[in-house]
Amino acid sequence: MRPVTPADAATVAAHRYPDEQDAPERPVYAAWVAGAIRDGLYLGFLLEGGGEVIAGAGVTLLHWGPTRGDPQPWRARVVNVWTHPDWRRAGHARTLVTACLDALRECGITRVSLGSSDMARPLYAALGFAASTHEMNLILRAAQAE
Repeated sequence: MRPVTPADAATVAAHRYPDEQDAPERPVYAAWVAGAIRDGLYLGFLLEGGGEVIAGAGVTLLHWGPTRGDPQPWRARVVNVWTHPDWRRAGHARTLVTACLDALRECGITRVSLGSSDMARPLYAALGFAASTHEMNLILRAAQAE
């Protein structure tokens, strides 16, 4: 296992958008990831096997501001957890997400969130994540030029 570097941005983008139909999204995301790694706003780890990357996981750091009961201004979101299909069910995602959580502890970050597939929910629950019924989402449309 090793930390991600800006040179890994294309690999991270391929983990985020693994389906070929989403390939056009990869370059924009890779550019963002490379900058976020350089700026310390993206932390992640990759696991290699057989000379290739077989799994990865990362966290995006968000400057949230202090909240009631938590003066620490940073939040983190687990993202881009991916394991090559041939290497699944071997504990790699658990190892990588745990490494991400350990890195967050070292940074003093106490609040972590994620979005989960049904398949991954048991893993995240075992790591201590709890489901939330309070989150809502809204997509704002860009303002129209007059």
